[in-house]
Amino acid sequence: MQEQYALINRMQSGFPLQDRPFLTIAEELAVTEEWLIATIQDLLQRGVLSRFGPLFNAEMMGGGLTLAAMAVPEERFATVTEQVNSFAEVAHNYARDHQLNMWFVVATERREQIAQVLAAIEKCSGLPVFNLPKLAEYRLGFQLQITENHVDTVAMRLPDPPASWSRFPLPPEYPDALDRAIVAATQGGLLLLPQPYQAVAAQLHSTSGEVIERMERMLAWGWIRRLGVVPNHYALGLRGNGMTVWALPEEQIDQLGLLVGGLDFVSHCYQRPRHLPSWPYNLFAMVHGPDRASVENKCARIKELLAGAVRGHALLHSTRILKKTGLRLAH
Repeated sequence: MQEQYALINRMQSGFPLQDRPFLTIAEELAVTEEWLIATIQDLLQRGVLSRFGPLFNAEMMGGGLTLAAMAVPEERFATVTEQVNSFAEVAHNYARDHQLNMWFVVATERREQIAQVLAAIEKCSGLPVFNLPKLAEYRLGFQLQITENHVDTVAMRLPDPPASWSRFPLPPEYPDALDRAIVAATQGGLLLLPQPYQAVAAQLHSTSGEVIERMERMLAWGWIRRLGVVPNHYALGLRGNGMTVWALPEEQIDQLGLLVGGLDFVSHCYQRPRHLPSWPYNLFAMVHGPDRASVENKCARIKELLAGAVRGHALLHSTRILKKTGLRLAH
C-alpha cells in the first residue's frame, strides 16, 4: 500500500512530457515501469483514481465555463438528471442538500455558447437555471497527501515553469486544428502504455515529438491546468464535502476571499454573482473532510475568520455525484 500512496502523492501533477514518462516516474519511486502502469490501471478500475491525463482549462482556450444551479422537484430529479447529463458540455453535476439541489459545471468551446446551453437546459427541463459564473478566483485546486492512517488536503504543488517555456510565443485566442485534435484525443485520459504520446501521435498521423511539444506549449499557456492522476477523494476517505457560501460586503470581497482561499481544507474559492432576493451569496468555498461533522466544523472556522463581515451564509453538503467528466470537444 505504501507504494500506491507514494504513486498517488507523486503523480497528481508533473507527469513528464517525454518519450518514456512512466519509466521516469518509476525510477523516482523505485518501482518498475510495468508495476506503475498496472497499478494506475487497477486504481482507475477500482475508482480510487477518477482519471489520468491532462486537465484542460476551457476558459484559457477561448471557451466558456460557468457554475449553474437548479431547484428540481424530488419526483422529477432522476428525469432532470438524465436531461442535464445528456449535454456533453456538462462536465460535472452534483446533488446538494438545499432548495437549489442540482449543481453543475458547463464548459463550452466558445464563450457565447454558455448562454445557449443554459437556455437549452431550461427548455428541456422546464425549470429555471441560475447562472453563477466566476468573477474572481482566490483558490483553485488541492491535492491529497496520503499516508497509511491519514488523508489530508494541501495546496496544489505544481512544478516551477521551466526556463525553456520562454521560447513559446503568446497564445492565440483559440486552438488550431492540431491542438484541438490533441485535446480531443486526450480529454478522456492518456493511454496506459509505455509511450503514451506516441499512441496519441499515431491516432493523429503526427509524431510523438510534435505531440509533446504541443502539450508542453499548452501547459505554458495554461490551456492544460496540470497533467497527472486525479484521486477520488470520496474513495480515499474524504466523504464529507460541502460548498460553503457567504454573503459579504462587495468592498471586502477580495481581501476576505484571499483569506478563505488560503485555508488548507479549501479546494476552490471564488467570487460569484448574487441572485437577489433568493440567493444573496457572493463568496463560494468548497471544503472537505472525513465526514459531515468535520465539514461543519471547518465551516465554523471560516465564519470565525470572516468575523463581523458575514451578512448570511449556508452550507450545502454534496450528497451524490451525478456526473464527472471534464471538458469534452467534439471529435
